[in-house]
Amino acid sequence: MYRILAVSNLVTPLPFLPSSSFVPTRRCYPRRATPYSRRINLKPLTSRIVLLTRRRQLGQIVEEVEAAKKRYGRLNTIVMNSVLEACVHCGNIDIALRMFHEMAEPGGIGVDSISYATILKGLGKARRIDEAFQILESIELGTASGNPKLSSSLIYGLLNALINAGDLRRANGLLARYDILLLEHGTPSVLIYNLLMKGYVNSESPQAAISLLDEMLRLRLEPDRLTYNTLIHACIKCGDLDVAMKFFKDMKEKAEEYYDDFLQPDVVTYTTLVKGFGDAKDLLSLQEIYLEMKLCDNVFIDRTAFTAVVDAMLKCGSSSGALCVFGEILKRSGANEVLRPKPHLYLSMMRAFAVQGDYGMVRNLYLRLWPDSSGTISKAVQQEADNLLMEAALNAGQLEEALGILLSIIRRWKAIPWTTSGGMAAVRLEILFGFSKSILRPHLLRKVIPSEPIESIMIQFEAAGPLLGTLQLKNVVMRFFKEEVVPIIDDWGSCIGLLHREDCNNLDATLASLMRSPPTCVSTTTSIGRVVDLVLEKKLKMVIVVQCGNLSGSGYSSKTVGAFTRAQLYRLFEPEQNLL
Repeated sequence: MYRILAVSNLVTPLPFLPSSSFVPTRRCYPRRATPYSRRINLKPLTSRIVLLTRRRQLGQIVEEVEAAKKRYGRLNTIVMNSVLEACVHCGNIDIALRMFHEMAEPGGIGVDSISYATILKGLGKARRIDEAFQILESIELGTASGNPKLSSSLIYGLLNALINAGDLRRANGLLARYDILLLEHGTPSVLIYNLLMKGYVNSESPQAAISLLDEMLRLRLEPDRLTYNTLIHACIKCGDLDVAMKFFKDMKEKAEEYYDDFLQPDVVTYTTLVKGFGDAKDLLSLQEIYLEMKLCDNVFIDRTAFTAVVDAMLKCGSSSGALCVFGEILKRSGANEVLRPKPHLYLSMMRAFAVQGDYGMVRNLYLRLWPDSSGTISKAVQQEADNLLMEAALNAGQLEEALGILLSIIRRWKAIPWTTSGGMAAVRLEILFGFSKSILRPHLLRKVIPSEPIESIMIQFEAAGPLLGTLQLKNVVMRFFKEEVVPIIDDWGSCIGLLHREDCNNLDATLASLMRSPPTCVSTTTSIGRVVDLVLEKKLKMVIVVQCGNLSGSGYSSKTVGAFTRAQLYRLFEPEQNLL
């Protein structure tokens, strides 16, 4: 084959250069900075703010924004609007207002309609309605900074915040004030009715939400998917599952009649019904609605829906069904990390199996809580997981294992609340083991009878060595090297307070100025057991004993006669080992 060469006649051949020739390089000159080259890319900062907003880390957002201001000089409106949204989402309206005023002041970056909508939403959530109406009036009069136009989006933001807060009175007032902007063709829109229905559901008046449907139909307004979801939620709150299923059936029939996929039930619809059947403990209906949700092609079952199904199964007493759904979640989360279960779901499963005494299952869930769950595992979640593990071992009859877990809980958390399930399990362990393996080191009051009056063991008030309140601390400071607390008296000999060693921080001050509030007093007839409980519960170092009655013949009065200290109580205790 012949090779065809295309040679252009327009190209002049270059002469051959000798080997010693020098080829000059291109001289580079600095280019002028154009406005485009000076433009700063703030998209990563905005994405970072959105991420921290979901985590509710407002302090970190403020720090990074201030650092960005020092680096770039000033930020744009998009970034600052995301900061305003973060403040509103985290519930700190004061910081949002401060940044809003910085944006709106002369020389600032300016505000737009999104800034106003965000700040109105925040004021509505904070119940600072008067300030929100002042901003709306300034927009209506044209005196607001940035000259925004009064639009329905601004009104809807504040209206939604009021409805979420359950303030229907002010929400109706807002509708009456700006009805011209919100009405479509002289009648309220479907969106307004949806918001009002949600408000009635949030304000514990779900029946009123259902009655609004008749008003919508009289105005020839067609309910949408959000309307039906709100109505089903209202029926669930009323406990009327039959009416909820009727709305569910009407929803599907209208979607087929009008060939409207936007009327088809979505994952929110199915999740609401799942929660309702779980509360009613209707396992059969729950299984049917869950199967229908799985077979529906246009419904993606998210983590919230799966969690609702597991919780509903547990409420219905079907731990095996809950375990099957939980296994399906873990299987799907391997391909989609968004479906990884939250720690709440692990705790729900552990509670159910701990009651049944299935220690092996609870231990497996406990071990997989850290590597397989999504989100932050708080301190409260860790404590409850430890307590449930101990409770499962106790219910399974593994007392030694439960005792070992209890010891590790005390070493790790230093305390265990008695009101929790773990505290009750610890009490059960103490009862089962008795004094032989007690970890609470019980002490007994063998030397006294708890029902006897406190005056039988109290020390006389003069023996407690009270000090005059007008004395300066520097004159008696050595006293507090020996004793932790000393009673203080006035010129008439009445006890006016207690001065603790840790409060002695000013040598020139008087004792009366350093002491705490009036001391805890009991009468001479109070039982020893009650005084001991008082000292232990409130961690008192001294209790003053007074004698009440008609002492001087001129009316009711009291006189300080003695004291009871914590050190005296410890001397009365005797460890249980000495009694065995």
